[in-house]
Amino acid sequence: MKVEFFRHNISETDIKNLNKVLRTLLITTAGVTGKFEKDFAAYLQCPHVIGVNSCTNALFLSLLALNIGPGDEVITTPLTFFATANAILYVGAKPVFVDVEAETGLIDPVLIEKAITKRTKAILPVHLYGQMCDMKRINSIAKRHGLKIIEDAALCMEGVRDEIRPGQLSQGVCFSFHAIKSITSGEGGAIAVNDSGLDKKLRLLRLHGIGGTVLTRVKDKIKKQDMILLGYKCNMYDLQAALLINQIERIEVNLQRRTFIYDRYQAAFAGNPKIIFPTIVAGSQSAKTMFPLWVDVKKRDKYLVDLQNQGLGVDIKYHPVHLSTYYRRKFGYKKGDFPLAEKISRSTITLPLYPKLKDKELDYVIKIVNRVIV
Repeated sequence: MKVEFFRHNISETDIKNLNKVLRTLLITTAGVTGKFEKDFAAYLQCPHVIGVNSCTNALFLSLLALNIGPGDEVITTPLTFFATANAILYVGAKPVFVDVEAETGLIDPVLIEKAITKRTKAILPVHLYGQMCDMKRINSIAKRHGLKIIEDAALCMEGVRDEIRPGQLSQGVCFSFHAIKSITSGEGGAIAVNDSGLDKKLRLLRLHGIGGTVLTRVKDKIKKQDMILLGYKCNMYDLQAALLINQIERIEVNLQRRTFIYDRYQAAFAGNPKIIFPTIVAGSQSAKTMFPLWVDVKKRDKYLVDLQNQGLGVDIKYHPVHLSTYYRRKFGYKKGDFPLAEKISRSTITLPLYPKLKDKELDYVIKIVNRVIV
């Protein structure tokens, strides 16, 4: 049997929505994007959502909008996708990595506070594997030191911790609609903010600093444009939004299916002494967007090959950013700088976890994993 690492959740309804928009006059950033932003904001219980073309640019624009730039430092985790740290570099600031918690893989709040300097301007926590960081502690640290917070919730739109949802204790939270995320338009992203002034600034920054949208300009018979500040080309457009709108209605149903799969995995591997997995913090709801196994570091690569040879689509999520060639050369990082993040990365095997995973495929994954990892 062949089990893919991931399958997207685009439905026939979503495809019909796309076809409908393709037959209209305005297929760029217009009314459908606006409707998606309103609907997604309602789901998040956040007043403002700005649709953009990727989570990477969501992070970049959020930092830019908070006036973070050259000479500034932003504290984040090395156990994430490269985009998190790259966005900090894009604005001219320096990413300052701190290690993670051994039990969860999430950024360690104690180490955040120790890493703060006079140059620190913001904290960029990553809600890894679908589980939220300790935002109450991070928010408390940020308030004591006058810092901003931008959350990377690319894997965690459904998360809750201590009755807090993404975006409720930060200046902004960034989401991804990449193909393997909870809802997808192939590529895409969004920023959710609570402040109306920040919302307006982000809308300018996402499209060359030009006021209004193509929709407002079509309605404006004078056709005037004004560039208010130097912006970028990062806007979401209606073709993306058309695919996303109805997926919002399926977020909770898909979460239930992922939770079922996650719980099946956890029960099936609990008795295997060669496997451990991240702890889900009590009192929290994980989005359960990934199921990583943590295995013997010395055997991990062999396990990966053996599982793939048995037809399983498995992956490593994530490689530590600081040990990539670019970050080593630029900042002089080396093995051992963040030992917990490195150990987790070297021991990780990420299993298939998505709503379209069939029960017979799930049973096969469990059987092969317990057969190979012994």
